[in-house]
Amino acid sequence: MKKRKVLFLGETYRADAITWMKGLEDFGGFEIITWELKNPSNSRWNRFKRLLEYLTALIQINKIIRSEQPDMVIAERTTSYGFLAALSPVKIKAIAQQGRTDLWPENSILFPLKKIIQKYAFNKATLIHAWGPIMAKHMKNVNVNMSKVLVLPKGIDLSQFKNENTADTGKICAVVTRSLFPVYSHDTILKAFGILHQREIDFSLTIIGDGNQLDTLQKLSEALQIQHKVVFTGRIKNTDLPELLQKANIYIGMPKTEGVSGSLFEAMASNCYPIVSDIEGNQSWINHRRNGQLVPINDYKTLADFILWSFENESDRNQAVKNNRKFIEEHIDYKKNMSIIASKYHELIDANSSLKLLKKLTP
Repeated sequence: MKKRKVLFLGETYRADAITWMKGLEDFGGFEIITWELKNPSNSRWNRFKRLLEYLTALIQINKIIRSEQPDMVIAERTTSYGFLAALSPVKIKAIAQQGRTDLWPENSILFPLKKIIQKYAFNKATLIHAWGPIMAKHMKNVNVNMSKVLVLPKGIDLSQFKNENTADTGKICAVVTRSLFPVYSHDTILKAFGILHQREIDFSLTIIGDGNQLDTLQKLSEALQIQHKVVFTGRIKNTDLPELLQKANIYIGMPKTEGVSGSLFEAMASNCYPIVSDIEGNQSWINHRRNGQLVPINDYKTLADFILWSFENESDRNQAVKNNRKFIEEHIDYKKNMSIIASKYHELIDANSSLKLLKKLTP
């Protein structure tokens, strides 16, 4: 039987995108075709070139569509690739809202234009993915037809992120897995550990990932005199991540904004106790002092106190870790969730095929 084709519009190197595409291949039997912008956005000149590329993107996408004849198109981010999917001639379109609203930053001069683009994408989409409740809340607030919305995380692969932990029980072993960009507030985390160091509390801190704040953060760790206890791994292979998580007993994530954090799910699956910023995207999954802790944004003093509390209250921490693993197994299992998503795509394609047949048979 000929495989059905899905055209994916988005950045194929991202772990989130890889999970989506691989899930459709593994559990839906789809053939995946991809297109993405080639120019990075790491400088003003490159951003300008990326904009020019975006303006001509539909011409390139339509060439692929004519050549490959995909059965449906899927796209990440409702205000960029999702908009291109909405403009494409493919009948079945599934778009995913990646952030809390995808309208970031909110003080941008492009904010009004992004709202218009997003509304168009929502209206044209056959299916809209909300990877978590916070995204669905935004969609409802902007009057999206909620019958088109599927509220379901893609999930994580529990065969990789196992129910194991090898952390040193005699000290705080913390891990951070967010990219080194200002929005993730690594400086707040380092300052909190600076306080713990002043209190002569033993710890190790592993910061995984790369980004434009690396040099600044390394210098901050030196200024706080904790550089000998902090490891910056740089970018690592996704296959190396589970082992590093299993060597930690506390996971810390302090983003200023969040949609659904796969990093948080991975930590919860790996028996890391989560301490995260007190924002809506995290409140969907963490109840303070029940299965983790919520810290006000940029409040490094409170973060230091909460890290210490978490370590000292071992029984509470262990119970939370146990409950989190159970929650992940029941609700965030990649095999279960991607099977549901793949089945939904087949259902949409089948319905479209039936409609085409009916039109042919109708005189």
